[in-house]
Amino acid sequence: MTKASEMFSARSWLFAPGDSEKKMAKAAASNADIALIDLEDAVATSEKANARALTAAFLKAQPDTSRLWVRINPLDSEYALHDLAAVMPGKPGGIMLPKAQGGHDLVVLDHYLSALEAANGIAIGSTKVFPLITETAEGMFTTGTYKGAPRLVALTWGAEDLADALGASENKNPDGSYGFTYELARSLCLCGAGAAGVAAIDTIQGDYKDLDGLRKRATACRRAGFRGMLAIHPAQVDVINEAFMPSAEEIAQAQEIVDLFAANPGLGAIGYKGGMLDRPYLARAQLLLKLAGRA
Repeated sequence: MTKASEMFSARSWLFAPGDSEKKMAKAAASNADIALIDLEDAVATSEKANARALTAAFLKAQPDTSRLWVRINPLDSEYALHDLAAVMPGKPGGIMLPKAQGGHDLVVLDHYLSALEAANGIAIGSTKVFPLITETAEGMFTTGTYKGAPRLVALTWGAEDLADALGASENKNPDGSYGFTYELARSLCLCGAGAAGVAAIDTIQGDYKDLDGLRKRATACRRAGFRGMLAIHPAQVDVINEAFMPSAEEIAQAQEIVDLFAANPGLGAIGYKGGMLDRPYLARAQLLLKLAGRA
């Protein structure tokens, strides 16, 4: 079992179907912080075995696989163990686990990964894990169970599979915003990640052509506490990367707050631009500077 010593950092997580060598190569060559090779939703049942073989060959052909991760099929499916056995010899940087039911699923996955790492000469515990935690009704009730889970570096949420699980015909309001249940899923992911001490990653934006909308949403999510976002198209990557970096104005203000407290180390609260700031403001300013690479 392993636990990250500090928060794992990745802004953009770009999906690529595992049955397309061309799309896998394009994702790997993109500016995405993580390229997510998908063996689950993006691959038809009839193509699972083929996608598994293509993905395994693709990983083995890469000189560096640290940013090449694989989304396997759910643990309770007939495909998950076959997926892991096929891809682990290629030493993926991490495994994305869909339809996670709770922290106990990561304990099971850790056992599988440890055995496969040992069999393939990989340092035991080095393969990171990234679960999708709200894709089932049960998963909604276990978002706070991931603290201390082995290999965990981030949590993300999903709205489409959750809608299917609930028998919903739609998960969005007429104005395009998510309905209450799905906004709740987003909030529970954020809180679950906070409780576990790992990064929260926002879900996809299906309309990959609406880059202005993506920029607004990603910026708002960063301010809410998310540290990155899933992407389904290479055109989304640069927008996400930029949105999850603080602006120059935010950085300047955060530095002012840090400097102000540093100059007055004995104060718990301090005046700033007509208001009062206490220690939580300092902590947020320090975190923002760290995210901006200025810590």
